[in-house]
This record gives sequence, C-alpha cells and structure tokens, in this order.
Amino acid sequence: MNLALSDEQVMLREAAREALSRVKTLEAARAALDGKQSLPDLWPTACEAGWPGLLIDEQHGGAGLDAFDAMLVAEECGRVLAGVPLLGHLAATAILSAAANATSFLPANASGERRAAYLPARPPADNDGAWSTERRSGLGREPVPAVGPTDGDGHAAVEGACAFVPDAPGAAVLVGAGERDGEIVAFAASSEQPGVQIEPVTRYDATRSLAHVTFAGAQAVILDCPIDALASAWHLAQALLAAESIGAVASALEVTVQYAKDRYTFGRAIGSYQAVKHQLTEVLRRMENGRSLLYYAGFAYRGAPAEFPLAAAAARCVAGGALDYAARAMISIHGGIGATWEHDAPLYFRRAQLSRLLLGGTEQATGRVAGEVFALAAR
Repeated sequence: MNLALSDEQVMLREAAREALSRVKTLEAARAALDGKQSLPDLWPTACEAGWPGLLIDEQHGGAGLDAFDAMLVAEECGRVLAGVPLLGHLAATAILSAAANATSFLPANASGERRAAYLPARPPADNDGAWSTERRSGLGREPVPAVGPTDGDGHAAVEGACAFVPDAPGAAVLVGAGERDGEIVAFAASSEQPGVQIEPVTRYDATRSLAHVTFAGAQAVILDCPIDALASAWHLAQALLAAESIGAVASALEVTVQYAKDRYTFGRAIGSYQAVKHQLTEVLRRMENGRSLLYYAGFAYRGAPAEFPLAAAAARCVAGGALDYAARAMISIHGGIGATWEHDAPLYFRRAQLSRLLLGGTEQATGRVAGEVFALAAR
C-alpha cells in the first residue's frame, strides 16, 4: 500500500495553504475572543477554491474527489485555526450524495450557494446499542430526533434536538438521522422551515462555529439513503476533525521549535536542553503517528470501507491526544509569554480542549478502538 501523496494531492494541499494565507486567521481569532470583531467569512474563499464540492461527483457540479483529499484541506484549515465551515458541510454532502432522491440538493451544495450542516448522530457501538446525539449538559447521550410518517410528497415532521452541531449557524440545509418506529432514517431540513430553531453557542474556541438545533414539528425531506451512509458520515466527521487537529499540531510544533532555537538562556538556545528536546520530540512522534493513522483512514474510506470506522476512530483518538500535548508543550516551552492573551499558544490550547469534546469526544473514539480490539482478540 502506497500512502504517498499524488502530484494532484500535493497541489491541492499547497493551493489550500496559499488560499488561507490571505487571511490573518490567528489575529482574527484573538480579536473575536476580545469581543472586538467577528470572525472573517471564509466561505467565499472555500467556494472559490471548490472545497464545498469536494465529495460531490462531477455530474452534479462537484470535484468528485475522495475523503483523503478532504482531509488534506481540513489539515490546512487546522494549521491556521481557520473557521471554514467544512466539517459540517462535507459530512452532510456525503449523506446527500448517497441518497437517491437528493440530487436536487447537490448542485447548490457543490457550488457553496447553499451550505449544508451535518447533525452528528453516533451509530451504535459495542457498549451502546442505540443511535444518539450530544446533550447540552451533563453526562450521557440523547436519542436522535423522532421522525413522523411520510406524506405523499416525501416529507415528514421531525421532533427533537441536536446539541453542539458544528457549522450549523448560517447553514441552509440540516442533514441528519432520525428514528421512526424503531428504524433509523435520514432526513434533510431547510433551516428556514417553520419549527427549526438554531441557537448559536460558543465554547472555548471562537473559531469553531457551533449551535444547538431544535426541531418542533419541522417538515423535512426523508432521504432514500442506506443506513451505512449515515454511519459513514459520522466516521468521516471524526476523520476530518482528526485532520484539523494534526494540522494544528504541525503549526504549533513549527512555532515552538523556532522559539526554542531563538530563545537563549545562560548562553545557550533553550532547544539545546534535554527537557525541551524531549517535549518537542514527543510532539513530533504523536503528530506522525496521528498522520499515519489519518492517511490510512483516508484510504479506507473507499479502499476498505469495513475498516473505515476503526481507522477513523484511531486517527481521532491519537490526533486529539497529540493536539492536547502539543498545545501544553507550546505554552510550557514559551514560558511566561505562552500563557499571555497576546500569544497564539492559548488559541491552540482552546482548539485542543474543544476538539477533544466534540462529536462524542476522544473518549468515545478510544472506546470504539478498544471494542474493536477486544472483539478481534475474542475470535
């Protein structure tokens, strides 16, 4: 198996980095935390680059690329903590692309004219046999929204809520899973539909757009979508979040290594001290381990679909731990200045703490990996 990037993938990654370099995202993140200004709208940049249609086939106006390519773009977004609302959009378009009756959604989603958002619904695991969503507070999970009978136009009423939905503010279409008579079905609802409420919420990281979404009898299109596609969207979101984390680790490592070279104490660069070397080496080790797992998840999405859930969970688990460690090491090695409001280090720390909690958290990803390993051992 060759996981080296193709020439086209290298070009895609470089183009993404160049496009994002036009905006001072870190400065904007700090200003947003200060309450001085809102974050810049990076969706036009994404549309110009063709990112909304990465996972939509060319027949419907998309790029017809793979999850691997989407992860490369997500990694570049993570490097500069760019608030590009791709996490929710790409997972949603993956579901719409798998639905036989959703072709009318795809052209506008591919161009970015209408942005979609994925309502995260975790598929059953070895320790939890039900589909579930996040809850607003406290431990545990909530059931997915309830879906009523389908009418003659293929619509049904949806009742329920989904908390901490990435990229929901400003989305035109909300795509997720609901339960009807004990069965899981996919649905797509317009955010402008009566009975849909989107409540923006900010936690830790101002660069991450989140909202609580509530359905009160809202009419939604019931998608002719296999349940496997719904499960795959959850694992895809895990992999995309892992890719963002690996990108943030790479950036944090670059900044910290440069500081360790430039900062002198007792006549020596602090990077020459063993304690600093060990921390930086550990960041590098965790980053490379996470990237290897991420690349395998990118391959498995289509190359080995049966292995994709485990690969995505493993990548999420390792990447989340790597970002948490890298952010803490960044603050530590930068000493006093790394803990000040003016430095970038706290921004990466905030991203690390929010990322480890979203989409079920790194703990559920670790639990899924453990469950798979124990199941294999029992055979």
